[in-house]
Amino acid sequence: MAAVPDSVLALAPRMADWRQRIHAWPELGFEEERTSALVAEVLRGLWLDVHTGLGGTGVVAVIDSGKPGMSIGLRADMDALPMDEHNELPYRSQRPGVAHTCGHDGHTAALLGTAEHLVANPPASGRVVLIFQPAEEGGRGAIKMVEDGLFERWPCDEVYAFHNMPALPGGQASVRTGATLQSLAVFEIAIEGVGGHAAAPHRANDPLQVAARLAVEISAIVGRHIDPMEAALINVGSLQAGTTHNIIPSSASLSGTIRSLSREVHEELLKRLRALCEGYAQISGCSIDLRIPHSCPPCVNAPEQAALAAQALGDVLGADNVRTDMRAYPFSDDFSYMLEQWPGAYLFLGMDSAMCHHPTFRFDDQLLPVAAAVFERIVRRRLG
Repeated sequence: MAAVPDSVLALAPRMADWRQRIHAWPELGFEEERTSALVAEVLRGLWLDVHTGLGGTGVVAVIDSGKPGMSIGLRADMDALPMDEHNELPYRSQRPGVAHTCGHDGHTAALLGTAEHLVANPPASGRVVLIFQPAEEGGRGAIKMVEDGLFERWPCDEVYAFHNMPALPGGQASVRTGATLQSLAVFEIAIEGVGGHAAAPHRANDPLQVAARLAVEISAIVGRHIDPMEAALINVGSLQAGTTHNIIPSSASLSGTIRSLSREVHEELLKRLRALCEGYAQISGCSIDLRIPHSCPPCVNAPEQAALAAQALGDVLGADNVRTDMRAYPFSDDFSYMLEQWPGAYLFLGMDSAMCHHPTFRFDDQLLPVAAAVFERIVRRRLG
């Protein structure tokens, strides 16, 4: 470990204990009752004024120097994934079908450690807003917190978050200016027609044919309507219709995802998808209902804040271990909503493990003091 302060290293066992307790009892988005209760308990033990229920199960606390200065927001996500864990650990998930296989337990524990360190060693000016967010995994927890008045009640000058990254070797980190994670929209298309006998298709109105044509046309949106120099992806992940060979079904459905590195391209993809659905409804006579149950913009790092984050990472890991030239990752995170409210940066800490969302993913507790130290350096560089 290059330069983790001894005062942060001393907190490593406590952070590991918090993480393992959260890991053993994982909770899905907007259901993080036990997790948020643990977070609130730890923060109240630091004599902080704790606010719960933001965005459902979110938690906020403020470390205030009592002196004028900037307000720095630090965010951690708390939710788990709907999948089984395949690790043999003494603290493995005790809930079948739910597991912390993305490392949000580690993010939460690292921010709790940061809080304890900053309470014992308060900044010289300004304040730090600790944001524990629910439902990052497709649940729109960030926007729910924003809609609940997060930044009206606790305005921030800058916001920061980190994610573990198994695609980077342990001991390395990355942060870049501009788009760093793709946007994401999930689409669901329900098609209602008229079923019938396969020998009399003229007496039916076949939604399966419409679904098949839509799947092809949707896949062509990127190649025909998006600038080829722009990053964009649209994927049809499911097509459901029919029960047997000689029945024309009365309904069909499609679902998939849209991803891009700019909000403008994101909106253009959605616009073209809506136009396709409306057009095929008119041509076919079928009823076509398009739903977008989840959508978030790309995570875009501001130049000044990305540079500050790179400096903080260099303070802890050494400048040679910090990558600022890497391409954006093809994942998404609704921290993007917070980055649209305030300038900030999303950074990545390398970790040796199976990839996130894999049943054998395993968060390395040695990363906890590193993450807390990076957050601490961001605060020190801004607030003294």
